Formats: sequence, structure tokens, C-alpha cells
Amino acid sequence: MTVPTRQSTATRQQEALSGQVGMTHRFVVVIDEGQYDLGSWAKVTGLTVKWDKHTYRPGSANAETILPGNVSYTDITLSRAACADSEKVQSWLVATTRTRKRHSGAIYMVDHCGSYTVTWKLKEFFPIGWQITEFDASSARPAMETLTLAHTGFLDDEAR
Repeated sequence: MTVPTRQSTATRQQEALSGQVGMTHRFVVVIDEGQYDLGSWAKVTGLTVKWDKHTYRPGSANAETILPGNVSYTDITLSRAACADSEKVQSWLVATTRTRKRHSGAIYMVDHCGSYTVTWKLKEFFPIGWQITEFDASSARPAMETLTLAHTGFLDDEAR
């Protein structure tokens, strides 16, 4: 029986984690089945779902029943360094403000190889905010673009 060397163990761990570690992921946002592609984003926050909790205690019983209530979703914020794709966002924002239409779309998590690993399908969303950081040529930091979206959900539940 051979004892695994430190190097072979580390190599196996790297192979096992290859493509699975989220450190190199980017997020692609596509709207209305590809009509708008807002490009790649470095950070997504707000992919959160919560259920209200209702407690029911019948009569004078000591036992209580907990029931799930309404579902709520938080706003989603996308962030990245300003880039050529920022113009796509501006075009989409102009089109959106003219129509007041709710959109459907998806956020795709893309790994270091360019493969889609996870998809969140957004329902009935629209922009509620966009900003870019101040422009400062004396700073080594890039200008950061932030887009905030309100939506009615990303879970695939037919009850909606």
C-alpha cells in the first residue's frame, strides 16, 4: 500500500474543486429572452427570498402550528467596473423608461470556463436605480456601475 504524498493529495483536491469554486464566477444578465444582453457583472446582491411565518394556536391548547405565509423578495443589485457593456445598460434603461413594461429575464452564473453553472429566472422586473461612482482620474480605482432591479420572484413556483 502506498501512502499518498502531500503533492498528490493537493493535486487531487484541486481536481475535485476545479470549476466548483465560486471565486472566479461572473454573472451574465439577459432580458426578454435575449432581446437585451446587459453583459457580465462582477457582483450580485439581493438574491434573497423570505416567507412570512404565521403561528396558529387553536383554543386553549398549548400546542401551536406554524404555517408558511406570503413570499417576499428583496431588490437585486448588480455591480461591475464600467465597461463597453455599460452602453447596453443605458440603451435598455432608455427603452424601459419609454414603455414602463415589466420584463422577464435571467441572471446566469458563469464559471471560469464560460459555462453556465446556475440560473435565476427573474419574473416581472424593472429597474429602480442606476448609478456610477464619481470619475476621479487621480484615483487608481475604476468607475463602478450599479444597477438595482425590483422583481416579483425567481423561484419556479406555479402559484404566481
